[in-house]
Amino acid sequence: MSRSTVRSQSKGEYLVNLYENHKGKFTYIIVPDIEKEDAFDEAVKGVDGVLHTASPFHFKADDPKELVGPAVSGTVGILKSVVKNAPSVKRVVITSSAASLLAPRPGPYTCTEADWNTSSPAQIEKLGRDAAPGDKYRGSKTLAEKAAWEFMESNKEAIKFDLATMNPPYIFGPLIQELSGVDKLNESVGQFYRALQNIPAKEAAVSYVGGWVDVRDVALAHSLALMKEKAGGLRFILSVGSFSWQDTYDALRAVGVANIPEGYSGAADPSKYITYDNSRSKGVLGLEYAHHELGKTLADTLGSIRKRFPESL
Repeated sequence: MSRSTVRSQSKGEYLVNLYENHKGKFTYIIVPDIEKEDAFDEAVKGVDGVLHTASPFHFKADDPKELVGPAVSGTVGILKSVVKNAPSVKRVVITSSAASLLAPRPGPYTCTEADWNTSSPAQIEKLGRDAAPGDKYRGSKTLAEKAAWEFMESNKEAIKFDLATMNPPYIFGPLIQELSGVDKLNESVGQFYRALQNIPAKEAAVSYVGGWVDVRDVALAHSLALMKEKAGGLRFILSVGSFSWQDTYDALRAVGVANIPEGYSGAADPSKYITYDNSRSKGVLGLEYAHHELGKTLADTLGSIRKRFPESL
């Protein structure tokens, strides 16, 4: 049995219909405001494990509190609810981000779970509303994950469960969420779609954008993290490679997807990219990254967009 939290009844019913082949195995509870004290109290009662995936991801916030507030309050709030109302819970898995790992440093390097982003929270503290949009988001994810680990340490005498965090970079793959238009795509897929619409100048097109992972592998990793005993107390990078926007064009054209811009074919230099060490996710979780080819994952991504919105690219 799976129980989801949603912000409205319409979103809940959408999921019920989506999982109609699993009737009786899926329910939902409405939580309109994850920042509200005790927001998750009812949702966690009687469950054995918790996946906390809710946090705003966009670069449009004026005040960083618009991102930091829900990210931190929602994360700490669900841990508090589990302590108070869910003695049966054995593990909580939180969706963090590779954003909480990255900090500016010279040259290409490999990121590991030992890394923490100290730069973005400092920029938020120093500049507030004037902080760069990316720092506002990355700072929110860093502060939320740190708050989770600090809560676990501060309350270890009262806590009967353990914690694992998932740290994915850009997430691509087929869409299942309710969408009214391409302007409502989630941030990772939205950036990809906009890069297809408007090719960046050459330097931007061939430069490192981020790591990537397929949403189907991310979903599996969360499930494995609930089940694998050794996953408790660990962070997990979920990444299968790094990319530039030019790489996305080249990969899509290589698998025969129509109407893809050529851009500056072959001009990207992966040796200059930041890379992510995914060995822990493979070794501890047993994640095999079945969806490890950029072209195929992006073809599935774009295919699901075109199916939903035939007038799109």
